[in-house]
Amino acid sequence: MNRIIPLLALFVSLAYVHVSQAADRPNVIVVMTDDQGYGEFSCNGNPIAKTPNIDQLAAASVRLTDFHVSPMCTPTRGQLMTGLDAFRNGAINVSSGRTLLRPELKTMADVFRAAGYRTGHFGKWHLGDNYPFRPEDRGFDEAVWFPSSHINSVPDHWDNDYFDDTYIHNTKPQQYEGYCTDVFFREAMKWVDQREDDRPFFAYIALNAAHWPWFVPDQYRAAVRKSVNSHPKVTGHLGPQKKKDLISFLAMGANIDDNIGKLDQFLEANDLKRNTIVVFLTDNGSTMGHDYYNAGMKGHKTQLWEGGHRVPCFIRWPAGLNKPRDIDQLCHVQDLLPTLADLAGAAEQLPPTLDGVSLKSLLQDDKSSAADRTLVINYSRMPTFKVKYTDGNPAIPQRNGACVMWHDWRLLENRELYNVKTDAHQDHDVAADHPEVVAKMRSHLNDWWDGVKEDVLTPQRVIIGADAENPLLLSGCEWLDVFVDQQVQIRRGVLKNGAWQVTVAQPGTYQFELRRWPRESGLKLSEGCPELKVTDGTFVSGAALPIHSARLRVNEEVLELADSNKEGTAFVTQKSLSAGPTELQTYLVDDSGKEICGAYYLYVERLAP
Repeated sequence: MNRIIPLLALFVSLAYVHVSQAADRPNVIVVMTDDQGYGEFSCNGNPIAKTPNIDQLAAASVRLTDFHVSPMCTPTRGQLMTGLDAFRNGAINVSSGRTLLRPELKTMADVFRAAGYRTGHFGKWHLGDNYPFRPEDRGFDEAVWFPSSHINSVPDHWDNDYFDDTYIHNTKPQQYEGYCTDVFFREAMKWVDQREDDRPFFAYIALNAAHWPWFVPDQYRAAVRKSVNSHPKVTGHLGPQKKKDLISFLAMGANIDDNIGKLDQFLEANDLKRNTIVVFLTDNGSTMGHDYYNAGMKGHKTQLWEGGHRVPCFIRWPAGLNKPRDIDQLCHVQDLLPTLADLAGAAEQLPPTLDGVSLKSLLQDDKSSAADRTLVINYSRMPTFKVKYTDGNPAIPQRNGACVMWHDWRLLENRELYNVKTDAHQDHDVAADHPEVVAKMRSHLNDWWDGVKEDVLTPQRVIIGADAENPLLLSGCEWLDVFVDQQVQIRRGVLKNGAWQVTVAQPGTYQFELRRWPRESGLKLSEGCPELKVTDGTFVSGAALPIHSARLRVNEEVLELADSNKEGTAFVTQKSLSAGPTELQTYLVDDSGKEICGAYYLYVERLAP
C-alpha cells in the first residue's frame, strides 16, 4: 500500500503538469483578407480608408514591414499552410487545375491538431474543392467554406451573392444568414466559444472580402464616399465607374475592420485576449491600390513589382510578445507555420524540411536579427496573361517568371534588378550597374529551379470514386491550364474546353452527368437565363447555347451522348473504369456535330464496385 500512494501521487502530479501546460499554451487565430494591399489601412498611411480596429491591432503587434506573399491568392494560401514554396507544394495558380495542395503534405491544421489543438477554418480555402484537398481532409475539425477563388465562382452554390449564401459546412451545403464577412467571423467566434472543450484552439479566418464582386452592406458606403470625395488629389483622376468601385472596395474594408473590432471584444469578454496569438495579413497585393494609394510602391495583384506581393503582417500576443515594434527584415508567408508552431510549443510536430524559418527569436528579442536570406516568388499565371518571359502558356511554370529577393535587391524575370531601398517605386533597372549582384541572385534562382522543376510540372489529381466523396462535382475550374473560374463566364457561355486530371480510387461502374448549368439552377442545357437583381448588384443574363448532343472522353475512348435526360438539363452515361490516373474531357456539340464548349459541370458517381 505504501508503494501505491507515491505512484498515485506521481500520476496526479504528471496529470496536473499536463493540464497546466495545455492551459498555458496560446490559442492561435490567423486572419487573412483578400485583395487588400499594404497600403489599404490607415495605419500604413492610407489617406482615405479608416481602419481604427486594425490600426489598434497593429499598434499592439510586432509589425513585419518587409513581409511578402505571392502576387496571387492560391500560392500564398498554400505557402501559409505548408511552410513550403508554391512550386514545391503544388498550389501555384488560382484555377486552371493548379490550385491543388499536394495531399501528402502536413498543413498548419495538421500540426496544431497533432499538438492537441482543436482546429477550425472559416471562409476562403482555395486549395482544392474535392477530396483529398478540402479543408476537412487537411486537418480541420470544423470547416465553413466555399469552393474556388471567390463567392460566385464556377463551383460555388449558384447565384451566391455574399448575402444569406449557401456555404459548405463539414462537407455538406448549409445556408447562413447574413453578409459573408460577418458570417465567417460569427461562425469562428461561435466555434471558439465551446466552453466544454478546454483544448487550445487554432482558427483560420480567411475572408473573400475585398475580392470582386464588390458587394457590401450599403451602410458602409456613405462614410467612404465622403472620404473619397474629400480627397480630390488622391481620387480626382478616377472616372465615375472606377470611383464607384473604389468606394465599394473600401466599404468592404470598413466592414472587415468592424469585424476585427468585434473579434477583439469577444476575446476580451471571454478572457482570451492575453494568451491568444492573433496574426493579421492579406493574401496578395491590392487590386485597387495602384489607382489611388499604394504606399509608394509600384504594381498590384498578379505582378512581380513590390506592390504585388509586399503586404502587412501584424502579430499580437500580449502574454508572449509584449514589446510592439516594427521589424524591417525580409520575411515571407511561409515563415508563419514554423513561427506559430514554435511560439505554441508545437515545433516537434513540424515536417522535417521547410522553406520557411521560425521568426520566434526575431519577434521576442529586439536585439535578434534574421539570417541572410534569398527568397524566390514564383507562380503560375492565368493562361490569358501576356508576359515577357515566355511565348508559351504562362499557366505552365517557368523559371524566369520569378522575383528573387535578397536584402533590398529584387531581380525580376531573371533580367531586371531594382533596389527598393533607394528606388521604392522600382523605376530604375540597375542590372547593368551591379553584375555581381545579378550573378549571385541568378545563381540562387537556377539552383532553386533545379530543385522544383520536376515536381511543379506534375499536376495534382482529384480522386473520384472514393468513399470520402461520392458523388462529387468537377467544374471547369479544374480544367488544366484553362481559365474558367467565374459564374459570369458560365452565364455568358465562354467557349472554352479543357481536361480534368483525376485518379479513379477503385474500379467500378461510374455515372457521368454532363451539364452546362449546375443542378441547383434548374436550367436546361440549351436555354439561357435572365438578368438577376441580387442584394447589392446585378448578375448578367445568361446566353443560350445551341446544344444538341455531347461527348465524353475517358483517356483515349470517346463516348457519344445523343439524348439528354427527361428534364433536358443533362447528358447522362455510365462507364466502367479501372483504378488509377485518368483524363476526362467533355464536349457540348451543336446539331452539325461541331463542338461548342466543354460541359462546365460534370457530376461523377461510383455506382457499384
